[in-house]
Amino acid sequence: MRRTSRGTAGTTEAYAEHADVALARAGDDAAFTRLVAPLRRELHAHCYRMLGSTHDADDALQDALLRAWRGLARFQGRGSLRSWLYTVATRTCLDIVEARGRRALPVDLGPSSDRAVFGTASRADVAWLGPYPDTGLPDGPAAPHTRYEQREAVELAFVAALQHLPGNQRAALLLFEVLGFSAAEIATMMDTSAASVNSALQRARAIVAEKVPSPSQQRTLREIGDARLREVVARYSAALERGDADTLVALLTEDVTWSMPPLHQWYRGLAAVTDFAVRVPLASCGYWRHLPVTANGQPAVALYLRDDAAGAHLAWSVNVLTLRDDRIAEITSFIGPGHFPPFGLPVSLP
Repeated sequence: MRRTSRGTAGTTEAYAEHADVALARAGDDAAFTRLVAPLRRELHAHCYRMLGSTHDADDALQDALLRAWRGLARFQGRGSLRSWLYTVATRTCLDIVEARGRRALPVDLGPSSDRAVFGTASRADVAWLGPYPDTGLPDGPAAPHTRYEQREAVELAFVAALQHLPGNQRAALLLFEVLGFSAAEIATMMDTSAASVNSALQRARAIVAEKVPSPSQQRTLREIGDARLREVVARYSAALERGDADTLVALLTEDVTWSMPPLHQWYRGLAAVTDFAVRVPLASCGYWRHLPVTANGQPAVALYLRDDAAGAHLAWSVNVLTLRDDRIAEITSFIGPGHFPPFGLPVSLP
């Protein structure tokens, strides 16, 4: 009886989709909106994984949906609408990758600094990796037999590793290992052969395996548990606000790193990170306010710095925390108020 109900529902949905495709081809933009609405979130996440920037993902998705709207007549219904939209989105992202190149983190650009560095300017010549607002991104895999969970596939280490791949390898890995498309489907989507797809997958897997640590953050966070995770985030935030170096150091691993794009300097190891923390963020104790968030499937803290002239705390950075066991192994501080709106965060606090 239940199977019949599900089958009836599925048939009804298929008829509705078919009707909306016909209406959209006739120029009904509301019908097109209905068609793409259920897929918009996952398509946006795919664009972010390809491009490493929320803002680029916004632009790519908008461009891809415009291309899809204009080219809807080419969708013949032989495959699913989902696979066709992923084809359009992937090709749009590949065009952007070819034009703009890859995005980077400070650790990609040079050695770490042993002590706090002052007075350095932002590196405007570098396309920086950005944080991703993961609200609404589902847990678990997108399809059976995929290697990566949806949140696992937006973790900083994974997205940063993807940036070291050529566009075709990046696309093949994501479509196969994250989204569950077959090599034959990917070959059609990328206008190549299944053999080329399998070759790209083999090379991509080797590079990603070398650069992405194990276990994933999703596994680590599950092992830590929500209560301990909230405690770590709260103590980290309180330490910054109070200028409490001892509390901060107690939360860090011996090999901790701290980077702050768009600044190219970064710090590795407890001594270097502590020297930076004491001289820079902790020296501004009493001037920080924070809001806990999540970014890239990881715990994060949005920091606001007091501006006396403005009479408010202004958006400063989104700090994404990478944990090992129940201690902080990496802090990536994405500096700039432009990171705040995608998270639904205000750009100032009283």
